Amino acid sequence: MKSSTAIIAHNISKQYRLGEVGTGTISHDLNRFWAKMRGKEDPFLKIGESNDRTAKGESDYVWSLKDINFEIEKGDAVGIIGRNGAGKSTLLKLLSRVTKPTTGHFEVQGRIASLLEVGTGFNPEMTGRENIFLNGAILGMRRQEIKRKFDEIVDFAGVERYIDTPVKRYSSGMYVRLAFAVAAHLESEILIVDEVLAVGDAEFQKKCLGKMGDVSKGEGRTVLFVSHNMAAVQSLCGKGILLNNGTIQYKGGVEETINLYRKNNEIDSAEVYDFSKRLEDESKEVIISHFSIQTSLLNNTANIGDQVKFNITIKSKIETAATIRITVFSKDDVRVYTFDSKDIGVNFLLSGKDKTDEFICEPLNGFNLKPDTYKINVSVKFGEHIFDYIQGAAYLHVLEGDYYKNGRLVVNDMSIFLMKHQWQKI
Repeated sequence: MKSSTAIIAHNISKQYRLGEVGTGTISHDLNRFWAKMRGKEDPFLKIGESNDRTAKGESDYVWSLKDINFEIEKGDAVGIIGRNGAGKSTLLKLLSRVTKPTTGHFEVQGRIASLLEVGTGFNPEMTGRENIFLNGAILGMRRQEIKRKFDEIVDFAGVERYIDTPVKRYSSGMYVRLAFAVAAHLESEILIVDEVLAVGDAEFQKKCLGKMGDVSKGEGRTVLFVSHNMAAVQSLCGKGILLNNGTIQYKGGVEETINLYRKNNEIDSAEVYDFSKRLEDESKEVIISHFSIQTSLLNNTANIGDQVKFNITIKSKIETAATIRITVFSKDDVRVYTFDSKDIGVNFLLSGKDKTDEFICEPLNGFNLKPDTYKINVSVKFGEHIFDYIQGAAYLHVLEGDYYKNGRLVVNDMSIFLMKHQWQKI
């Protein structure tokens, strides 16, 4: 292994048996033992399908990752992207030694600091101060090292007022700020971050990206970053790895990686959310049973500036007040706009007793986003309690058009928002 190399992955694969813990049965264990005694290959390594969740499988075994090979140089910032279920988080867990690969091995030079899930390694009964020392120790920091960095960690997390409060009283945003601050301030050679920016406000996300940029470019440390936010990946990373159904589809420059990911996801815009199974979920008191978009054209397609209506049906077991939120995301999973009944002071009363209520949300001045395909997420909540949430409840296709009525088409590379306006010389 060259001194300039941080990580080498040699034929990494990870196999799971669906619905089982371990090998599952005594017969499987005996078969594996007998094969090992005869010097033969594990017979169950030959079994398994790619991790394609959209297709019905024929085997109980699934390859979450299959034959992964790559090299990462010291100081590189690498974005690992792909659809949900592509194997991104599994790869980071293997690198962080949370779980072992089924086949293959890694060569790593340097200490790894990982932030895989919000609050991993936190004890909810302990204070923020105590958890900094606990989490730092889990990540491999010495006590003196934590003491030296303590004030910097607390300042970055912005939780000084609550540092001696048990973290079970923290919001999810406070949790992730503190967890990120500890991981980012560990003097490790490699920082692994998995979707931490999905939690927290825009200001905190910007602060995290700035810190990761400092870690990579300023301090020369290696960063592996998993995110669905392509804008964040593009601004932070110089290289990219695209995973698809557990295999590497592409590795190279970050722009080329993102462009291929976007091309793959053009197919997603035709997906239709299956609401038929939602009513089978008896665990929820309030459930979004249907969502649709009404436009002047077919198949959730609208001309730019057209009037659209969002139709929501909610079934509730309990009579309760609730607010409804519709969030519009770009194909890069960047939030573009939010329609929230709470913002305009509207609370709805749900009927309860397994009755359904129907609601309509209508932008008053048309849907004035640039031509593109947008993902629509929907949630129903009361206060901070979320009753139900659907990612990708529908997709809306906005077509190019003569928005300003001047014979010139508004196309995809223009501003995200459009406003009709006038100019005059005075």
